[in-house]
Amino acid sequence: MKMKIMMAMLALGLSVGTAQAADFRVGVVDTERVLRESAPALKAEKRIEKEFSGRDQEIKKLMKQAKDLQALLEKEAGAMSDADHRNKERELTAMNVNLQRMQREFREDLNLRKNEELAIVLEQANKAIQAIAELEKYDLILQEAVYRNPKIDITDKVIKHLAIEKPAAKDGK
Repeated sequence: MKMKIMMAMLALGLSVGTAQAADFRVGVVDTERVLRESAPALKAEKRIEKEFSGRDQEIKKLMKQAKDLQALLEKEAGAMSDADHRNKERELTAMNVNLQRMQREFREDLNLRKNEELAIVLEQANKAIQAIAELEKYDLILQEAVYRNPKIDITDKVIKHLAIEKPAAKDGK
């Protein structure tokens, strides 16, 4: 008799667990794609590009000058006096050192700005995910997964939400 009661309770427990699992909604977001394709991410990328274009042009100009000086040294090596040749080599060395420093600083500053902007976009994306989860009654939303079934991928919804949300935020300012 106890065995039958235990089996009945186990069957009831399993059926309740299955019913609860059927109501459990899961979504997955491809964060990398949101950071690449969403409107705030694209705007941030353009801002950064605009902000760093002047320094990039300056580095390219210095690279051209160094290349021209190198070509001059190779072309007129025999025609120059030893003192002029040494001076030009020193000038080229100093230019290359300065160029390397500028490139390193440029990369560091660029990476820092990108990280700042991506943090802002990620915060906006998290708010969008939270809003979608509450609106559509999701129980769990994952941002990273080894495999995601397209049926539970809500990345497009997040990107669309961010595209709609951004202009609304600007109107309020």
